[in-house]
Amino acid sequence: MIKSMTGYGRAETAIQGRSFVVETKSVNHRFLEISLRMPSVLFPLELDFKKKIGEKFKRGRIEVFIRLEAEDANVPGANLNLEVVRNYVAILQRIKEEFGLAGEVNLQMLAGFRDIFSQPAEDELSADVLNHITCLLEEALTMLMKMRQEEGAAIYQDMVQRLVVIRDTLGTINARAPQVVMEYQKRLTERIKELTAGCALDETRLVQEVAIMADKSDITEEIVRLQSHIGQFEALLRSEEAEGKKIDFLLQEMNREINTIGSKSSDAEIARQVIEIKSELNKLREQAQNIE
Repeated sequence: MIKSMTGYGRAETAIQGRSFVVETKSVNHRFLEISLRMPSVLFPLELDFKKKIGEKFKRGRIEVFIRLEAEDANVPGANLNLEVVRNYVAILQRIKEEFGLAGEVNLQMLAGFRDIFSQPAEDELSADVLNHITCLLEEALTMLMKMRQEEGAAIYQDMVQRLVVIRDTLGTINARAPQVVMEYQKRLTERIKELTAGCALDETRLVQEVAIMADKSDITEEIVRLQSHIGQFEALLRSEEAEGKKIDFLLQEMNREINTIGSKSSDAEIARQVIEIKSELNKLREQAQNIE
């Protein structure tokens, strides 16, 4: 069954007076790209986390956010580097005096220097806490995978319905094709009679012309191949091997066949049906971009 590349998952818990939150989200991408944002204390686990993610997903940009938040409101969120502040004040005063600039060195000006603040050093986390964080990651990834599967099911239903439309429209083209030859023969006969003012027709030459036209505009082979591609498409959607890349390749083959049908036929009705099929193929291709 197909899976979407978009989804979201979240898990949180509280351990030892701290709140732990893991958020995961994924968007479309040609390959698997993993982005981890987490406190520096968890950096040693980065490779393990990426391995777990790689085991669950094949394609898409997977973003993981891990936050550790103290439940105690008295725990400071940042440290002030007073020595750095003093240096900035002294430098700014010197610039002001050197160039005769107006204005005062104020808080708003100093707040623009990010290095005057620093995050408090992270305490080393116990093995039990690290294990809980790993479990939270698993939970968030499971939720993400579930959402991707649910969206994949919706994409599956949409694709199946569009394939039904394509098959029915192709059936209309197939039924119309023999009539096009007959109508061409009729038009050609009437035109020749009109130009020859009622003189006897060369039936042999007429048959030859119609046969040449029928051979050039014969779309039987393309219709058979396109019907085969539709069957392969439906089988692929139901299989465990359903992947966006395989589906996209099959859509390219289907588009090639319908383009050939359109170029071979000069019939207005068939041209209209070809446009209908192309429209459905474009919508299928857009959906295929969302499939893992």
